[in-house]
Amino acid sequence: MTTQFDAAVGEWQTLLGSDNVLLGLAAQAAYGADTTAAQARPIPAGLRIADSAALPEVMRIASRNLIAVHPISTGRNWGYGTTEALREEFAIIDLSGLNRILDFDPDMGVVTVEPGVTQGMLAAYLDKEKLPFMVPVTGAGPSCSLLGNALERGYGITPYTDHFAAVTDLEAILVDGSRYRTAMNEAAGDDLARLFKWGIGAYSAGLFSQSGFGIVTRMSIQLARRPECTKVCLFSLKDDALLESAVERIRTILGKLPGTVGGINLMNRHRVLAMSAPYPADRIGDNGLILPEAIEQLGRQYQIMPWTGFGTLYGTKRMVAAAQKEIRQALSGVASRLLFLNAKNADTLLAAARWIPGAAGQRLSSTAATLARSLELVSGRPNETALPLAYWRNPGAAQSSPRDPARDGCGLIWYAPLVPMRPADARAYVNMVTEVTSKHEMEPLLTFTSLSDKLFDSTVPLIFARDKTDSAKAAQACYHELIERGHAQGCFPYRVAVGAMPKLADRMKESNNFHQRLRQGIDPHGLIAPGRYR
Repeated sequence: MTTQFDAAVGEWQTLLGSDNVLLGLAAQAAYGADTTAAQARPIPAGLRIADSAALPEVMRIASRNLIAVHPISTGRNWGYGTTEALREEFAIIDLSGLNRILDFDPDMGVVTVEPGVTQGMLAAYLDKEKLPFMVPVTGAGPSCSLLGNALERGYGITPYTDHFAAVTDLEAILVDGSRYRTAMNEAAGDDLARLFKWGIGAYSAGLFSQSGFGIVTRMSIQLARRPECTKVCLFSLKDDALLESAVERIRTILGKLPGTVGGINLMNRHRVLAMSAPYPADRIGDNGLILPEAIEQLGRQYQIMPWTGFGTLYGTKRMVAAAQKEIRQALSGVASRLLFLNAKNADTLLAAARWIPGAAGQRLSSTAATLARSLELVSGRPNETALPLAYWRNPGAAQSSPRDPARDGCGLIWYAPLVPMRPADARAYVNMVTEVTSKHEMEPLLTFTSLSDKLFDSTVPLIFARDKTDSAKAAQACYHELIERGHAQGCFPYRVAVGAMPKLADRMKESNNFHQRLRQGIDPHGLIAPGRYR
């Protein structure tokens, strides 16, 4: 390390205490695990921040010594780089110790949190205070940061699907240690700023999402009120050829029932099997993929058709009942096994499954338990229902509690492009993903998630054996080819893994030039998260 880096470390140790400045092997052990298996950079230092009041001086020290920093909220950005940075000599700024819920308005449902507040912490707070609001959950589980996910512009499945859209106000520390506040917060105070996202004057708070313009230390988020009735809609497509018709019908449903229908997912058989059945390691073909006949047999065994639909409904009982009729009519002739279930239905199914002997009962119990946990999730109660997917090809992992795919040795990269909700676009995308993943010996685990009646966010988890070099290289090559091939046919990620960020600048030269001009005035040496999304 350079003399400047050593000087900065000495000052940080004096400010934070030596125990809160991890160096060398200790920093690597704390922050070095990553599911993407990208080329790992050594982590020279990690700074654990226990009080946000220390952060301005931390940044002044970094600025004086020209040391780059990489802030993390809880460091659980699994599948996108976890805690990985893009600079050789840098210090991680660990904000997980800032875990206070600073304010909650029970009338308006707006919560203000620090970076370390997780989905699970907010759920526990709402339960303790008996507050009728929903946590903006994701499939990443209870141990992940609310603030971090919103800044990455993550999506969820509760009524406020777009998590950064639900952010109303934030504060940040800039590279010189000064504080950023929104104009509305400064001019009118916290109360109005928390209730009105756009503030007054130029909207600048958005500059802090997917960027390195500053380190966000607090954020206000609107929460959806818990509705009178929550149900899930389940259906299947018995033939892959029905995909185009299903896309058209889904678009119709979303256009007719905004707000009542929270969203609709379409998952291919591979994806559902990865969440339902053990990885069939003894049924792999010469091409490294699960044999087609094995997929067919597992599909019959677990009663999984080529496509499975999963939708959410929120509202009063009468609203949801009316929506069910509209959905039945819209999906008529396309969907099979159309069901509407609430939590009570799932519990009844789980109880009944326990009376069925043998393997059939075990499979039904597993399905019913997954369904019950999924209903908890769509009701805004975080759990680990979706996390076992990361362990599909690593079933022997010594799973930590809570689960942590990076520490547990799982291989996972998320390809998450936006796909126009047109039947032809959906089909072309499915064909492309199937071709590219098969080429690299990756299973095509594919989901379409509606963001509106115009757009899908697709998620394709590339799951691989992280301890095998060839498998890790294949996953990386597959990921980069998916980005290139998807771009060629009009699909592009809304969020990428850290390793893909250096190439982004070539695709957005004009916007990148604008951001660099802003950066020159705010952070001229590029010290906060250098290279992030540009």
